[in-house]
Amino acid sequence: MKAIGYRQAGTLERDDALVDIELERPVPEGRDLLVEVAAVSVNPVDTKIRKNVSPGAGQWKVLGWDAVGRVAAAGSQATRFRPGDAVFYAGDLNRPGTNSAFHLVDERIVGRKPATLADAEAAALPLTAITAWEMLFDRLDVRRAVPGAANAILIVGGAGGVGSIAIQLVKALTDLTVIATASRPETRAWVESLGADHVVDHSRPLAAQVGALGLGQPAFVFSTTATDRHAAQLAELIAPQGRLGLIDDPETIDIKLFKRKSVSLHWEFMYTRSVFETVDIEAQGRLLDEVADLVDSGRLRTTLTDILQPINAANLKKAHALLESGRARGKIVLEGFQG
Repeated sequence: MKAIGYRQAGTLERDDALVDIELERPVPEGRDLLVEVAAVSVNPVDTKIRKNVSPGAGQWKVLGWDAVGRVAAAGSQATRFRPGDAVFYAGDLNRPGTNSAFHLVDERIVGRKPATLADAEAAALPLTAITAWEMLFDRLDVRRAVPGAANAILIVGGAGGVGSIAIQLVKALTDLTVIATASRPETRAWVESLGADHVVDHSRPLAAQVGALGLGQPAFVFSTTATDRHAAQLAELIAPQGRLGLIDDPETIDIKLFKRKSVSLHWEFMYTRSVFETVDIEAQGRLLDEVADLVDSGRLRTTLTDILQPINAANLKKAHALLESGRARGKIVLEGFQG
């Protein structure tokens, strides 16, 4: 089967950074599904692993986690899906990725593809939707008010993949006021189109801008990027006893900044359930089914902004380069293997 992989971690400009390869088609066992991949999206985790993680000697590393496709075969213990079903999911860090024509995935982390979306539109959603949902409702518990705080959430990096779906989930499922950050005219317009009530510029100090809105100190902050750079500002602007969530990888962060206000700090890593096979691993499959329902009822929309065709090494390099530029908006999707 066709796939894209590499044998040596490193920077993107190398000829062998990502190459087209042929691999054996895997066979599903147990609760696995064999999915014929129709579209994939690219996430920051792809570029981080490509730069830093090499496979074993003589092996190929295949990246990619978000995928949409149809079930080609199912293991003997699979019960949620059968061959022919259209599905979407975000995969498992412990297994080969979705940049291949056929892919094995545990059905417990798979959801039904939204019926109202094309393959490319659906491929933009799984990883970011899981990340945003788990942060908002499992970690920050935004439905539980913070006494005395403004009924508001600040989403840092609102135009990114996770921020784009987080804005929509907050607007669809809560009564919180959404303050999103964006620094360029096109990203400001994007977050406003997704439902952000207010937009502030993360290239300037945030606390004064949030204060000038006249809402009071927000109960929640969801920081998707540059948490270390904004930490002092976030500590100043968040309400006492507020809750701060982050998903990026700051080299250092001074958590003492948040002690005086008794602010709690919450990490979200959407692969935790699959990596550790937690007892509630099936929650991700159910979560994706709920996302599909919200999409099909018109309450959520795709965050797709760029499509590259077909799925091959050259286009995957373009997608990685755009993501690494820091100027991506929404999600980049590759669609269709040729031949």
